[in-house]
Amino acid sequence: MPAGTEIERKWLLDAPPAGLDRHPSEPIRQGYLAITDEVEVRVRQVAGRAVLTVKSIADRVRVEEEVEIGSERFDALWPLTEGRRVEKTRHRIPVGGPGEPSDLTIELDVYAGALAGLVTAEVEFPSEAAAVAFTPPPWLTRDVTDDPRYKNRALAVAGRPAD
Repeated sequence: MPAGTEIERKWLLDAPPAGLDRHPSEPIRQGYLAITDEVEVRVRQVAGRAVLTVKSIADRVRVEEEVEIGSERFDALWPLTEGRRVEKTRHRIPVGGPGEPSDLTIELDVYAGALAGLVTAEVEFPSEAAAVAFTPPPWLTRDVTDDPRYKNRALAVAGRPAD
């Protein structure tokens, strides 16, 4: 897969799984500077690191490029994202179990602010074949990979879907 390509699947959860506090976590603030039919541009702050990210609009496979921008530039750009923000805590849960690759991680997001109560999980894959072949653990029940309402850019603009 070419550098700068992202392949992922996403699930919606009713609630976080038990024992979530055993896994590493970090707060994330991200806001969107521009969203078009072809591309999104966002700033994100995680654990003191700030990045500008450009992503193509697609479902499972898309181009993604990140550029570190530093805290001062993040603080300058953040006001431009008003009305297009997501705040969440990301928990990193290793995928394990019989027959599962050990190099995959479930990134479980517990949202805050206007999206409080929303819980999603994503897994990034090294190939499309790995994404298709992946059997999620039983607590990942509702695959929303192809539902545009659960993309972070949509959540930032439109809020939590009503379903």
